[in-house]
Amino acid sequence: MTSDPTASPATPTSRELIGAVSGFGRGMLRPRRPDERLLASITDAGLPRGDCTVTVRTMPQVPRSLPAGGLIEGAGLLRSVRNAMTCFIVIHPEATFVVDPSYCRDAPGRVLTELPGLLRRLVAPPIDTVPTVDSLRSAQIQPDFALPTHAHWDHVCGLLDLPGLPVRLRTIERDWILGPGRPPVGGVRPALTDGRAVETYDLDGPPVATFTASHDLFGDSSVLLVELAGHTPGSIGVLARTPSGWVLIAGDAAWHYDQVDLIRQKPAFPGDLVDEDRDAAFATLHRLHLARHLMRVVPTHDHDASGQI
Repeated sequence: MTSDPTASPATPTSRELIGAVSGFGRGMLRPRRPDERLLASITDAGLPRGDCTVTVRTMPQVPRSLPAGGLIEGAGLLRSVRNAMTCFIVIHPEATFVVDPSYCRDAPGRVLTELPGLLRRLVAPPIDTVPTVDSLRSAQIQPDFALPTHAHWDHVCGLLDLPGLPVRLRTIERDWILGPGRPPVGGVRPALTDGRAVETYDLDGPPVATFTASHDLFGDSSVLLVELAGHTPGSIGVLARTPSGWVLIAGDAAWHYDQVDLIRQKPAFPGDLVDEDRDAAFATLHRLHLARHLMRVVPTHDHDASGQI
C-alpha cells in the first residue's frame, strides 16, 4: 500500500490555507491564553518506583534557525530558535530502540514531493541533514525496533532506509494511517507497512504524573509511553527513567520548550494544518507545563532541548 499524494484530504484547501494564515496574524498579536481552570483540575498521579534505568542518547543532527514566532504562537519574528530533525536512542537491558527515525536519504525526492508546495518550502530541512540510517551506522548502533511518537513523515521516513526493522505503534495511530480518511503524506504508509512487522500497543496502564494513561513498555517501569493527545490521534511521549532522572521525549506535542514553559500553542500557520485536534493539543501543553518540574521535557524538534539529555 502506498500513499496517494493527489488525494484531496491530504492537501490543504485554499480556504484552510487562508484561515491558517489569518489565524497566524491574530495569534501574533493575541496568543491563546492558558486555561487556569484546566490547570487547577490536573492532578499528579506520581511517578512509579523501580531500580531499572535506561540510557537515552540524542543522535547528532544539523539544526536550522527559524523565527521563534513560526513555532511558538506570539513569540515574534525577530528572535531565532534552532530546529532539527532529531531522533533518539534508548538503551534498555532487554533491547535498544530508536525513537522517531526522522529522516531518510534523498528525502527531497522520495518524500517531500508529496507535501503541498507552500508547506514543503516551509518544512524542508537543511541539505546536509543527517539521515537516520547514517547516524546509526556512524554510532555502530543496531536497534531492535523503532518507536515513533506519532506517524508524521518527519518522524518515520527514516524507516525507508531500514527495511525489516520492526516498529511499535499505538493501535489508534496504525488505524489512522491505514484508514479511509485523510492519508498522511510524505512516505508514511510505505515506511510503516511495506514488508515490515508492526506490533501495536494500547495505553492500557494507569495515569502517570500529569498524564491520563500509560503503557509500560518492558514491565519494569523504566520506559512508559504516555498520552499526549492532539497532534495526531495516537500521539504519545516516551518517558524514560535515566540515572540522572526522568526524561520525556515529547514528539510534536510541542515544537519548542518555550511552548511548554509558557503554555503557548503552535501558530495557526502551520499548526491548524498539522494538529488533528487543536483543543486537545492545547490541553496537552497544560499537562506538560505542570510535568516540567518532575522530568526533563524534550520536544523532538527543539535542538537545544534535545542536546541537554
